[in-house]
Amino acid sequence: MPVTHTRRSPGGGQAVVMMVERESLGEHLRRARLRRFVGRSGEVELLRHAVHSLTTEGSADGGIPEPFRVLFLHGPGGVGKSSLLDLFADAAESEAVRVVRIDARLITPTRAAVLGALDNRLEDRLDDGLDVHGPPVLLVDTFELLEPLEDWVRAELVPSLPGDTLVVLAGRRPPGARWLADPAWRDLLRVVCLRNLTPDDTRSYLAIEGIEPHLHERLQLLSHGHPLTLSLLVDAVRRRGDRAVFASLLDVPDLVGTLLTNIVDAAPSPLHRSALEAAAYARFTTEELLRAVFDAGDAAGELFAWLRGLPFVEEGPYGLYPHDLVRDLLDVDLRWRDRHSYTQLHRRIRNEVIAQAEHAGEADRRQRVADLMFLARTHPPMARYFERFDMGVDRIDNVQPADREPILEMTRRHQGPEQAELVDFWLGRQPAGFRVFRGPEREVAGYAGRLALHEATAADLDHDPGTRAMWAYAQRHGPPRPGEQVLASRFFVDAEYGHGPSASLGLMTVWFVEDLVGQHGWAWDFIGTYEDEQPWAPVMDYIDFGRAREADFEIGRRRYVVFAHDWRRAGLREWLDRTAEGELGLPTAPPHPHSPELVLSQPEFATAVRAALRDLHTPAALRRNPLLRSRLVRDQAGGREPAAALEQLITEAAATLSADPREQGLFDVVNRTFLRPAPTQEQAAEMLHLSFSTYRRHRDRAVGRIVEWLWRRELHGAET
Repeated sequence: MPVTHTRRSPGGGQAVVMMVERESLGEHLRRARLRRFVGRSGEVELLRHAVHSLTTEGSADGGIPEPFRVLFLHGPGGVGKSSLLDLFADAAESEAVRVVRIDARLITPTRAAVLGALDNRLEDRLDDGLDVHGPPVLLVDTFELLEPLEDWVRAELVPSLPGDTLVVLAGRRPPGARWLADPAWRDLLRVVCLRNLTPDDTRSYLAIEGIEPHLHERLQLLSHGHPLTLSLLVDAVRRRGDRAVFASLLDVPDLVGTLLTNIVDAAPSPLHRSALEAAAYARFTTEELLRAVFDAGDAAGELFAWLRGLPFVEEGPYGLYPHDLVRDLLDVDLRWRDRHSYTQLHRRIRNEVIAQAEHAGEADRRQRVADLMFLARTHPPMARYFERFDMGVDRIDNVQPADREPILEMTRRHQGPEQAELVDFWLGRQPAGFRVFRGPEREVAGYAGRLALHEATAADLDHDPGTRAMWAYAQRHGPPRPGEQVLASRFFVDAEYGHGPSASLGLMTVWFVEDLVGQHGWAWDFIGTYEDEQPWAPVMDYIDFGRAREADFEIGRRRYVVFAHDWRRAGLREWLDRTAEGELGLPTAPPHPHSPELVLSQPEFATAVRAALRDLHTPAALRRNPLLRSRLVRDQAGGREPAAALEQLITEAAATLSADPREQGLFDVVNRTFLRPAPTQEQAAEMLHLSFSTYRRHRDRAVGRIVEWLWRRELHGAET
């Protein structure tokens, strides 16, 4: 831009007038923006091609080679739509094309205001002296504010523009359904959803901004490549140095507030805001989840439809989910702002997901388990797994013959030939105990082996020092009873990361929890796959596995540490409750000590059942019954008084005697002896019109049936 400078000659004579070209502040800002612009090469090339088509001669019938006339860009706030329009304007002007730009934030959403803005912008471009004979490019920013006029824009405004006009509409939400429903627009409309920057583009941006390379990965993880977040984090680094690279966004609530204002539109009601927070917390959101979590009834459909229309919410095969950054922001904001509501939301969603997992068929259970695991993503011991875990649970697969050599090769490479020989041995003995984790090309990216020690022969156990040590530990600290299972997670390797954090490790955990949710009759559960105790101790504490040092073992020159859990003392429901508290950062008790007296043998169990029947109406005696420490009563109690749970179990067991009309007499004997007892057993026999010897025979037979029913429940749970 020319600027006039006047100065006197050195002798004080005639003034000298000089014309100096100086860059305007606007041009300086424009160059600074362009210098920092990274990525979006596909979008820029799309527009350059469209502009080039506008400036070349059309076909014989007057048509233009380029098929589309309206480019509709959409994406959440802060994703870079305005910056991309800046680049579009620069690309168009470099082709000597007229650019008319409107920002909907600066006008009222009325037809007259839009038309007035168009006239004013066009006059401004004429005043600038640009070539007005070329085809125009109309750029409209913040188009979501003009949504009340969207039908008018589609049906009247755009069709009224010259035939060689290219229109670019940029807003937070995708075009309305009528754009897509009109067959005429299908050839003339191009819709592009703007995503966050790729990791490579993010690193390029940080390099341009002069950020030290050692900070790039952490800033990428915090921002998920969201341009506005990156910009704010860069500013924080410049102001605070390395101290700005926080462990999580929870450490910077002021930044979270700024981002939420730019990304998340105001919710129309507190219930809508709660639904949005639930969608951020759950892996996928459905009407069913909203109905259960908020007791929303018919309102669940309206909430789901509102979520579905948000610009940062996407649809997947299992429901809705927000962009990762929005998920993190909403999670962090609620946890910082209202810890109680955060805790309640976590528990309600978790309970619903657990219920879905427990009632899911085998085909769906794995997905539901992945949903459950996702709720632990912010728990510090688990968070590092989720950095590489994409929840692609379809990659968990049975071992095929062609997988054997890749499994053995990665084992040799990471754990040595001795361990590989044992993997080969167990693949032959228990192939069903292994799973492979496949990569993008279905290659073997990792594997795990979970062995059933109770099914192994003595020779099998002796062949492997690991299984031998774990089986011996179980025998010393609470031998499995008939029908009980002893499992051992004996092998795990990821092809790239060994037994470190990896996608394979996350998938192995899904497989483990899937197996756990469907388990019955488990006794001991061992994990003996890791050589280093320290990094795994917090994870094992979270999943309630205690150190079993006596079971540690050596393979070759490598020593493997072992963790153990006895499901007879701490069952599935208790385990789920304990891990939930850990996910919320609440204090939890140490992993359960190994106390063999808590596990009753079958004869001890039968004796305790007979005592419970005898003491059913003597509360003080019933509260001393050993059954109160059994898994049977613990599972039944669910937080209630154990003695009351035991009384209920006895009643349920007795009721099964009347299921067969031919056995009704057995129930009558139990009823008059224990449930509604006569003063003496002799009187009970008289009331039932039985001889005392027949009465005692029926009594003993009925008690035996009750013991059998309760013993099955003790071993296998309520589903049997």
